[in-house]
Amino acid sequence: MTQQNNCDVLIIGSGAAGLTLALHLAQNADVVILSKGPLNEGSTFYAQGGIAAVFDENDSVASHVEDTIVAGAGLCDEDTVRFTTENAKSCLEWLIDQGVEFDKEQSSKGESRYHLTREGGHSHRRILHSADATGQAIQTTLADQVRQHSRIRIFERFNAIDLICQASTTGNQPKQCIGAYIWNRNTEKVESIYAQKTILATGGASKVYQYTSNPDVASGDGIAMAWRAGCRVANMEFNQFHPTCLFHPSAGTFLLTEALRGEGAKLRRPDGSRFMPAFDERAELAPRDIVARAIDYEMKRLGADCMYLDISHKPSDFIKQHFPTIYEKTMSLGIDITKQPIPIVPAAHYTCGGVMVDHQGKTDISQLYAIGEMSYTGLHGANRLASNSLLECLVFARAAAIEIGETLVQSNHYLTLPHWDDSRVTDSDEEVVIQHNWHELRLFMWDYVGIVRTTKRLERALHRVELLQQEIEDYYQNFKVSNNLLELRNLVQVAELIIRCAMERKESRGLHYTLDYPDLLTTAKPTILSPV
Repeated sequence: MTQQNNCDVLIIGSGAAGLTLALHLAQNADVVILSKGPLNEGSTFYAQGGIAAVFDENDSVASHVEDTIVAGAGLCDEDTVRFTTENAKSCLEWLIDQGVEFDKEQSSKGESRYHLTREGGHSHRRILHSADATGQAIQTTLADQVRQHSRIRIFERFNAIDLICQASTTGNQPKQCIGAYIWNRNTEKVESIYAQKTILATGGASKVYQYTSNPDVASGDGIAMAWRAGCRVANMEFNQFHPTCLFHPSAGTFLLTEALRGEGAKLRRPDGSRFMPAFDERAELAPRDIVARAIDYEMKRLGADCMYLDISHKPSDFIKQHFPTIYEKTMSLGIDITKQPIPIVPAAHYTCGGVMVDHQGKTDISQLYAIGEMSYTGLHGANRLASNSLLECLVFARAAAIEIGETLVQSNHYLTLPHWDDSRVTDSDEEVVIQHNWHELRLFMWDYVGIVRTTKRLERALHRVELLQQEIEDYYQNFKVSNNLLELRNLVQVAELIIRCAMERKESRGLHYTLDYPDLLTTAKPTILSPV
């Protein structure tokens, strides 16, 4: 028998989007948060830079809108951009009320105000930050609030397997979501959970690439589950590669915040010469797609393993004060950034496309919502503007909370969910198959569907993905689930969606750059895929 859990609201994912939603809803609903690992383990915790919002009297929402649309290479939904930027300040003030402490400074008049930094693509200083560990400050603060709330239950070390849907009772949509199958990694048993409302907030899918700045949990689970359930996805070809990740054999996946370049850091070749001014008049402050392609180009042209990021011309105290986390990390590896440049490479960082939603986070399936990085709202277009990601989490979590709160029914009636049938599966003694497929997938995605693409590379990638899908599905049908199997199943599905979207876009725009179609089309349209 499958153990069934019940709640009013199920939130799958425990980053900024999921925790914000939970706190907004928990006054009037019983909430369960499903966290694949420990509560704090996710992309939010590792975000360094900050959150964009208009706090400076010399700045404006109109300017924030314009910068976002320019970075998005003409593919942003302007209504969504305006909706997000207009709600930015109030969402940040809510975050401050929760206890998040952003850095402050003294104005020329002696008044205390928030220290605003500037990042690539922004025309003003509008990034609120907590030194260079903003995500950690947000994640730990919200997690502390969530843990103290009596109506929020936290399921740590649980994987969502698939959504459970049934025929819709409203008549205007073909089906509705009533919960999910979940794998309890603590007991290694499959359970189910019923919910009136289910929200996917699982983050992005950058783990599909061999080199990524993301933590291990970023395996596209929510996107894959929503697609299998019948949701449309859009713009999956736009994968943002962060230009500057630390290149060191002992560094793992350590991001070097864009704020370094915002505060004057220069990109240099191994011989010490700069190269960004030759690629873009904005130089180091150009949008991420331009900077990442320039680094990739120089590495390939020179046959170099890496390029370098140099902020050593700034005062030592300034560097230590503004970038303490980076200074501590690099010093532990024998790199003194106050005196020498930092070796860097681009790495997969952010999924700009995702599950299609409206301004309340509603998907194509009734009672199912998607928020945060895994959703496609139209905010990011063909390239995300720096520090708009955490902002999107906050704005759409609050908007979804308002809609959910208005439509939630106060009831103790829970449907009985269908049992999970694993009577015909066995324990696997072939874990090596998963590991081999895992490495093969991430390697050919990096080589064929990376920063620079061609039609032939995409065709090869699609062929390999289709073969892998057959192998993995056969494995999934015959063996008991595991964390690696569930993630691999989701990653290979997301990889297919990325490739198919990339093959449909016959132009180079934003983050999608193909040698076969180097020019822009005159009309900018999102790439939308619908399940068969």
